[in-house]
Amino acid sequence: MEIKSQIKFIYGTEKEALVALGSINPDNIDFVNAHVQGSDLICDLESGSLKTMLATMDDLLFCEMMAEKIIEFTNNKK
Repeated sequence: MEIKSQIKFIYGTEKEALVALGSINPDNIDFVNAHVQGSDLICDLESGSLKTMLATMDDLLFCEMMAEKIIEFTNNKK
């Protein structure tokens, strides 16, 4: 069974979306095809099992939460 999903993260700027993209790519290179469109980070996920899909989504969301913290910290330093 092939399972596909798309998650869209909306940021304030394209630069923030690119930071997030850089944060998620190393961990999810085999499971997630991600790209930036304007200030949005769009992640297309594909898996052969529901268990793998859920694990990938969990990993992706954790990486994105860390990216948000980095972006927030950087924005507060200005």
